[in-house]
Amino acid sequence: MGLEARLLIVLTVVLVGLGHVVLYSASALQVTQYGLARTFFVANQAQGALAGAILLLVLARLDAQWVRRAAWPGMLLALLLMALVLLPGITPVNGSRRYLVGRSVQPSELAKLALCAWVPLLIVRKGERLRELRRGLLPVVLVVGTLCLLAVLEPDLSAAMLYCLLTGILLFVAGARWRHFLLFTAVGALALGAMALRPGYVRNRLQEFAGGELPAAAQRGLGFQQDQSKIAVGSGGVLGVGLARGNQQRGWLPLAYNDFIASVIGEEFGFVGLALCTLAFALYGYLGFLIAAQARSPYLGLLAVGLTTVTVVTALVHLAVVVDLLPNTGLTLPFVSYGRSNLVLTLAMTGILANIGSTRERVFGAEATDPFAGPGARRLAS
Repeated sequence: MGLEARLLIVLTVVLVGLGHVVLYSASALQVTQYGLARTFFVANQAQGALAGAILLLVLARLDAQWVRRAAWPGMLLALLLMALVLLPGITPVNGSRRYLVGRSVQPSELAKLALCAWVPLLIVRKGERLRELRRGLLPVVLVVGTLCLLAVLEPDLSAAMLYCLLTGILLFVAGARWRHFLLFTAVGALALGAMALRPGYVRNRLQEFAGGELPAAAQRGLGFQQDQSKIAVGSGGVLGVGLARGNQQRGWLPLAYNDFIASVIGEEFGFVGLALCTLAFALYGYLGFLIAAQARSPYLGLLAVGLTTVTVVTALVHLAVVVDLLPNTGLTLPFVSYGRSNLVLTLAMTGILANIGSTRERVFGAEATDPFAGPGARRLAS
């Protein structure tokens, strides 16, 4: 592997290790309430980490061009699974229909990888036609719009917004017209505004973030949660109160092991812990974009941009929410928050990134254009 890929894997191992350590503390209330073993959440997360690590190692050695071949089947599968969670009989979890096979499969997570593979495929195939609205961008908008609609119906507005942001970044990198972005941004803003005007959790979250008065029923779930997160971060000071000595996750901060796990980091490891966590994801982004810039084909470069964007944007939004810089979105902290589907997927995406960042892959890949990379060169290299 190249240096960037090696550093990316080392960084990933550190973040996964941090996640298990923090999760042990953050899940204290849940294991007590439900009479579970103290290591219940950590053990479940370790199973996901093991499966994800195996997947990472396999995908790091496979030619990343398989992703291109699987782009269309993957997108169709994502659309199908996203539709299945809306069928009658699917039990809602926290008011949303997001899971299949109990809580083992979360289609909205799989859709992130499908988008990372499918949008670059259309960009490469469209070429200059990408700058045309009807023949270029319209097919992308129709498919991504359908995916976003299914996410909103779950409802999972955070996933829908992430899909739009990811698609926009990939189109921007590929050179789509600015006026098309302005048009789609205006449509998205109108849709968000329409949802914000309707009574519901979206309106409550935006209203709480703006400092408005919430209905009594929403105060405990939204305003209280955000306030307790700020108390947790503030209580940590510069260096924190120490591992497993935090107080907010012991019944004060809802979903401390998942949506607000960075609040636990802030309380137990202080400003230094949160700053180091932020820098770790910034480094992940730097390494990922460096790999994208050195990729051996335009498709793999855009694929690397998409994979990196999903992980880094999700992390930075999560960190911004816990310090009240953004309204509550429900996005978890990659590698750290509890959730096996997200952990396995993120490790798999890291494996693909590592493969794209392989020095051998750049020279001896199936579609390499190096004239010295013929069969003889491959035999010498081996």
